Amino acid sequence: MEVYGKILIIAMPCFLALIIIEKLYGYYKGIDHVPVMDSISSISSGITNAVKDVLGLSISLLTYELMVSKLAFFTIEESALAYIIAFIAIDFQGYWTHRWAHQINFFWNKHAIHHSSEEFNLSCALRQSVSQFFNLFTFLLLPAALLGVPAKVIAITLPIQFFVQFWYHTRYINKMGFLEKIIVTPSHHRVHHAINPEYMDKNHSQVFIIWDKLFGTFQEELPNVPAVFGITRPAETWNPFKINFQHLWVLIKDAWHAEKFTDKLKIWFMPTGWRPEGFDEKYPIHKIDNVYNFQKFGTDNSKTLIGWSIAQLLITLLIISYLFDNIAKIGIPGIFIYGFFIFATIYSYSELMDKNRYAFIYEGIRYAFAIAIVYFTGSWFKIDDVIPYGTIIIMGYLTLSLLISIYFATVEFKETQNQPALS
Repeated sequence: MEVYGKILIIAMPCFLALIIIEKLYGYYKGIDHVPVMDSISSISSGITNAVKDVLGLSISLLTYELMVSKLAFFTIEESALAYIIAFIAIDFQGYWTHRWAHQINFFWNKHAIHHSSEEFNLSCALRQSVSQFFNLFTFLLLPAALLGVPAKVIAITLPIQFFVQFWYHTRYINKMGFLEKIIVTPSHHRVHHAINPEYMDKNHSQVFIIWDKLFGTFQEELPNVPAVFGITRPAETWNPFKINFQHLWVLIKDAWHAEKFTDKLKIWFMPTGWRPEGFDEKYPIHKIDNVYNFQKFGTDNSKTLIGWSIAQLLITLLIISYLFDNIAKIGIPGIFIYGFFIFATIYSYSELMDKNRYAFIYEGIRYAFAIAIVYFTGSWFKIDDVIPYGTIIIMGYLTLSLLISIYFATVEFKETQNQPALS
């Protein structure tokens, strides 16, 4: 928990710097593939996932340690060989969990957010699930367990294998010659994120593209078929919590409405997107029919809203950095209360990004929650020991944030809604 928090303190500014560089490169090339609001939503999703992981809010039903202790044929000491085996085993596990997430209705819920952006850029890599509370696929690490790879090696290699998947989420790198035959490249992953019929459910590999070629899911990027990104049932929100649970909510409603008991059960395990017969007509869901002709979400935003959204993201990154750097100091249950505050923060400002006129209510709830924390503990999670007047600074920011949310609700959003429609 604490070690992973320290790792993220280093990783977060590196990711942010690369996203900014990609944005500036787009300006230089005159082709911008990094819309600000989309990127803020993506980074915010990454924050929710990071908080969930640091707080240990997911459970492995089968632990790797148990597999090693019961099944290992050998014992390998921590060594370069152990890390190589671990990396390959994790990549093999990643291929199959990724593939099943695309192919099975229930598992798609945890992965849909990663594909929900209608752009393709480095920030998309950070769109990760906060809804994955159970790790069901530890058994796929069986090859490493049989060889006796220590659990410590797996624990260190997992975040490394995850972080190296960041770089290939970009449209600015073309095909990479002989590397296309060995590793996952931006070209391969553009295919994976595309909703073109030719590209759907292809290229599930995470680092080594060999798995797709071995198991029949490889598709090369075609020069005459430009990739179109997103999901066929568009999210139509910047709120990462809503995106995380949209598909699950559809499944719950369809299971409730299903007349046949078999359909109530089947819906969870059928191919992604499957619904009982006639449900598309009885309970329609907005779906993109023509991938080459649809309106992208959230493209009309004022400079004021964009600027305030950037400010909210940067301030949230500072607040979360304090959490990650002071996990031991804050202690339990404080870190969980802090985590809930981060979730409330992101929910609030992403509702404002959605131009929800009632977003100030969520901001008010967050403000009241913060007041309660300070009232009952005497400070903002002992921040005054690190930053002079830290509690006053935090409460000053929260007061300003509430006032700005009220401004948007009562002035800017109201004026936008009162504008006549263009003919």
